[in-house]
Amino acid sequence: MQAIIDCNSFYCSCERLFAPTLQNAPIVVLSNNDGCIVSRSDEAKKLGIAMAAPYFQEAERIKKFGIHTFSSNYHLYGDLSWRVMETMRSLLPKDHVEVYSVDEAFVDLHHIADKDVYDFCIHLKNTIETWTGISVSIGAAPNKVLSKVANRLAKKNKIQTNCVVVLDSVQKIQNALQKTPIEDVWGIGYSYSEKLKVYGIHTAFALSMKDLSWGKKFLGGITGIKLMRELKGLQSHSMQAPRTEKKMIATTRMFGRNVTSWQEIEEALATYATRCCEKLRRQNSAAKCVHVFLLRKVAPQPYHTHYHRGSQVNGYTLLDNPSNVTPDIIKAAVAIGKTLFEEGEVYKKAGVIVSDFVPDSALQTNLFAAPADARRKKLMNVIDNMNAAYRNDVLKFGTSSTQKNWKMRSEKRSKRYTTRWDELCQVQ
Repeated sequence: MQAIIDCNSFYCSCERLFAPTLQNAPIVVLSNNDGCIVSRSDEAKKLGIAMAAPYFQEAERIKKFGIHTFSSNYHLYGDLSWRVMETMRSLLPKDHVEVYSVDEAFVDLHHIADKDVYDFCIHLKNTIETWTGISVSIGAAPNKVLSKVANRLAKKNKIQTNCVVVLDSVQKIQNALQKTPIEDVWGIGYSYSEKLKVYGIHTAFALSMKDLSWGKKFLGGITGIKLMRELKGLQSHSMQAPRTEKKMIATTRMFGRNVTSWQEIEEALATYATRCCEKLRRQNSAAKCVHVFLLRKVAPQPYHTHYHRGSQVNGYTLLDNPSNVTPDIIKAAVAIGKTLFEEGEVYKKAGVIVSDFVPDSALQTNLFAAPADARRKKLMNVIDNMNAAYRNDVLKFGTSSTQKNWKMRSEKRSKRYTTRWDELCQVQ
């Protein structure tokens, strides 16, 4: 058996953890720049708040019903996510936990007898909620696709199921598939679901009745076969080992307001390059390639209704020597950005991406370029240690500036209770 453990309205649950008065109150959490709604409590869903809806469209309804609104607090969410995943690892063998997203993880339950799976899932649920304060739903089944089906039913009927559904028989699996619309099957996107409905397939059960050759033809070859095998109760997706090193690192942000000056673009690129370098050093890698993009705001055309339409300009460079030293990456990113920037244009987003990694312990230098000074690596370690200890970028490079008036809006962000000494929760 395999199971998926999914945090319920994760961002909203994190906000409630340090504000018990919000326990049964409607809550929504906004995306970057307070743009769209990315998380809703059950109470907010019942009031008709739509997922991913622009905040300005729902503002009147939010005010009318007194819905509590928060900006995304990624420091808090990331820390609480880590606590939830570590709790799972303490209750299961470490290689039996596959972190799927910030609020989801697959777990391998083959070491648990089938008759004990439900009781063990209840134990997992109660322990996670007691140790972390974050409520979870668990779906267990013979494979990953069916466990996602089970988890959907657990979340949909929290009171009746106690947030745990185990599909441990053919009859239970068939009943669950009949209750699952085709668009809610893991791996079936909007375009595929519309295509399947043309063929009269409206439920997961109807798809499971098709033969594998049909899936190969109409559902993307091998990917479709694996999906249909799992709907039939077979196993095609094994547990994945955690990826310890990234192959590409990107830092991209929307600006808090429209930006027109090169100075602010330069500050943003320097800040994003600094973040990339910190992550590079954390995994002991150095990058050969630096990529930069700027997103320009474009005046809406009569045939366009998308409020956030824009056009993107890109550029990249290959470094003479692989590097994770912040000044090197800043210099490269700013140089690229200067070639992309056009006076008079309005910019709404920028990003820095580093790639083509090599281990920083074995750098192959360029015959025609001077090697980096070894002392710079020690300097970077000192800066990283200082910033980790004192937070808030106590040491930063001058190009990044100190004002950062272009930063994203987070006007409704709660305190970072678990990662900042000066924002600890106060108890009266």
